[in-house]
Amino acid sequence: MKLEIAPAALAALALMAGTAAAQDTAPPVTLTLSRAVAVAADTAPGVRIAGLRAGEAEERIREARGALLPTLSAAVSEDRRTQNLETFGFALPLPPGESLNPKIGPVDVFDARLRASTALFDPAGVARVRAVRAAAAGTQAEVSTASETSGARAALAYVTAERAAATVSARREDVRLAGELVTLAQAQLDRGVATALDVTRARTQLAAAQGLLSVAQNQLDQAQVNLARAMGIDPRTNFVIADALGPQTAAISVPADEAEAMRAAMANRPELRSAEAQQRAAQLATRAIQAERLPRLDLAADYGITGLNPRDAFPTYNIAVQVSAPLFDGFRREARQQHQALTAREAGVRAADVRQQVEAEVRSALLDVANGQDQQRIAAERLRLANEELSQAQERFANGLATNIEVINAQQNLVRAKDAVIDAQAASAQARVNLARATGTTLNIR
Repeated sequence: MKLEIAPAALAALALMAGTAAAQDTAPPVTLTLSRAVAVAADTAPGVRIAGLRAGEAEERIREARGALLPTLSAAVSEDRRTQNLETFGFALPLPPGESLNPKIGPVDVFDARLRASTALFDPAGVARVRAVRAAAAGTQAEVSTASETSGARAALAYVTAERAAATVSARREDVRLAGELVTLAQAQLDRGVATALDVTRARTQLAAAQGLLSVAQNQLDQAQVNLARAMGIDPRTNFVIADALGPQTAAISVPADEAEAMRAAMANRPELRSAEAQQRAAQLATRAIQAERLPRLDLAADYGITGLNPRDAFPTYNIAVQVSAPLFDGFRREARQQHQALTAREAGVRAADVRQQVEAEVRSALLDVANGQDQQRIAAERLRLANEELSQAQERFANGLATNIEVINAQQNLVRAKDAVIDAQAASAQARVNLARATGTTLNIR
């Protein structure tokens, strides 16, 4: 089986190139969502294993087809033989009182020969080839399934990394706001309109924000490691997330209408093709066993030289046409046929279950997409109100109308509002990834 390296695979090789030391000194690789999906769909371990299995299936087709092709062999022998005539039932008439040694030989025999045989009519063999070919088609569909699965896994890992990066940005903004509050509290203290407690509260808020920033940065580093594993590349690879988390992260071209999305899933999902191919292979295997009852026609021939020694040898040949048909094998064939028929029925049940599973995944993903849009709208309004609350609280504290407790509470509300926006955007992006996976269009995620 010939394997071609796709552009995405070349990108993966570029990502994986270099030693750990070189990766530490080399500039980071810019990684987009679409590139992460493409690399994972080409180079993830599951995809490579599925490709190897597809190659094995192709070789099984060649093996099954070989039973229908001619065979040719050559043999050269030189041996010394002795025979006992009595073992053949020979009784030579001899005069009374005389005897003959029944032993003949030793005799030297030389033989050099080419032998060829081929099946002229083998219905069972033809049926077996068709069954193996159908099974190979299912294995090829499994390669597409592995690509879709690996691409979706990488897309989800990328969204998680985007979410972590957005959280780091939010925590940095929180640290900046907390630092401004410390400056303002100190200024208010110097003016005599605030107490030392206000400064202490502000510094406590700053320390808490810095701690949350450290946690967020660690989560981003962990997310990048998990993304590298999902892509099937070296976890030490140095790369940066190029796409920022937003309302349209993981954009897809899947129709929002359920009927249209369902039709797309039925047309694109490789799991359906794999299940149908397995069912077809099981049915053909049943027919192959049934075809074993039919007669088989073979042609065999050999040609060579034979004699007491190579100098005295002369050409001989043999041509034979043989018709064979099974009559009775202890009902083993019937048992195999029933077993294979049950296997075909099992494959049919599995194929029907796969279709229902695809329908369920599409409906579930559409529900999550719709819910994600609602959550983004609600989170955006919550963030707007939190910013207004913080602005009003800062103004009241600056004018000496309140302590900085109101500002700290408003900052905490703003932190939660930012997290709600990030969570809603990430959940909506994950829902779109799941919808793309459900409809078999993962590789089109942008």
